[in-house]
Amino acid sequence: MIKVNDTELEWEKGLTVEKLLRENNFIFHLSVVRINGLNINKKSYHSQIINDGDDIKIMHLVAGG
Repeated sequence: MIKVNDTELEWEKGLTVEKLLRENNFIFHLSVVRINGLNINKKSYHSQIINDGDDIKIMHLVAGG
């Protein structure tokens, strides 16, 4: 199991940040992903593996004026 924004989800071997975002409809252009408290560089989303038990936070950045 992994935890995404405090919701438990099934973990699968080879799961990447990119795949997690796509499969769970996190489609916002500006977002920040943290795994176990560490910021993940957007350029690494396609290769960053998510491990069983990881705690993932996905935050959408919104600008206003």
